[in-house]
Amino acid sequence: MAAVPWDERDTSSAHRGGQRKSTKLSFLTALARENPQMRFTSLAHLLTVDFLKECFEELKKDKAPGVDGVTVKEYEITLEKNLKELVEKLKAKRYKPQPVRRVYIPKSRGGKRLLGIPTVEDKLVQMALKKILEVIFEVDFLDVSYGFRPKRSCHQALDILDKAVMTKPVNYIVDMDIEKFFDNVNHKWLMKFLRMRIADSSILRLIGRFLKSGVMEEGRCYQIDKGTPQGGVLSPLLANIYLHFSLDLWFEKVVKRRSKGFSQLIRYVDDFVACFQRVDDARAFGKELKERLNKVGLRISKEKSRIICFGRYPYYWARKKGKRLATFDFLGFTHYCTKTRKGYFRLGRKTSKAKFRQGIKEMNQWLKDVRNQVELKEWWKVLKLKLIGYFRYYGISGNMRKIRAFHKQTVRLAFKWINRRSQKRSYNWEQFQQFLHFNPLPVPKMYHLTYTLS
Repeated sequence: MAAVPWDERDTSSAHRGGQRKSTKLSFLTALARENPQMRFTSLAHLLTVDFLKECFEELKKDKAPGVDGVTVKEYEITLEKNLKELVEKLKAKRYKPQPVRRVYIPKSRGGKRLLGIPTVEDKLVQMALKKILEVIFEVDFLDVSYGFRPKRSCHQALDILDKAVMTKPVNYIVDMDIEKFFDNVNHKWLMKFLRMRIADSSILRLIGRFLKSGVMEEGRCYQIDKGTPQGGVLSPLLANIYLHFSLDLWFEKVVKRRSKGFSQLIRYVDDFVACFQRVDDARAFGKELKERLNKVGLRISKEKSRIICFGRYPYYWARKKGKRLATFDFLGFTHYCTKTRKGYFRLGRKTSKAKFRQGIKEMNQWLKDVRNQVELKEWWKVLKLKLIGYFRYYGISGNMRKIRAFHKQTVRLAFKWINRRSQKRSYNWEQFQQFLHFNPLPVPKMYHLTYTLS
């Protein structure tokens, strides 16, 4: 694909611009699919005012601002002027991303997760880059990955895992965790992977500047030579590209072909499990995986690195011996072997202890903070939405007991903090039950039935 200059015509008509961009992105997808070895040399001309305006509409309006303190709503006040200036800077190659604002989020298992919050303008450019890169690399991505991809979700990954364990000869699970993946992404390897499909120097330069933009913490700017901050619009896609070349392709082209029995990889961004029929295949994968990831600058966590017996036949064997099989966590659920009411083998799932405790802790803190900020009738509406969101994720076959427990504890926490809005007690328990009768909270519900996901 020959290089062409920035296309000025795309800024002439807003009502036709969106359609042209959609057509051009579709054209890139078709080219990528028809030519698996093609490297795209002309992409930067897509970054026009109309295209950036489309991307701006997709930014979430209520997110925290970056280091400049400018919110999405404030940026929108002079949107046309801002976008024209931004395009001029991009054309002249004068655009430089600002450092991300570093914040810390507590992890469910202790410790803190580092998040980087970009400025609105940086989010906007990242969104545009994401759209362009996605239509190209999405054609190459394999079916084993489910995180942050169009029309794919974590529940589909869970369903694939369920079908593998229930219908395939799975006897072993390799349960490993990449240590601080987003903090350890090697920039040189990432750029090498990007160049497999992208040859446009302007696009590559932009991505390189984002990777090296640094972080701002307590008024000081720190330069980084590795990692891609969680919180950025572009980071999940870059993570998928990185792991597509370093893990997914290797598993499909090397591990599966060499395995003597059944094998399958299921990945959601950096969270993955591998299923095997034979123990020697599982052990070989576990050993070589460490070497493979070390080569691209990643490490397997020593705390979470194991091979466990898991599946139909190991379960029947363990029952005869009076033993229990080990469990493993994946996407917030603890997976275990159990039986149906008729005694048949079944893959069981329940909210993991760490995620359950984290959910209760966050709910308790939110109720404590909000109780005196706004009136009860206002935050009660938000509480309903929070419960629905929780049930939509964790309401999966076999997990009713856990989501009922979460609902019960949330009700008790709401009762506790309603009565701590002032020194005077608002309700006794009977009065609170009467309040719930007229202002009911959503009840636990199964949103994802295993047999309907396929």
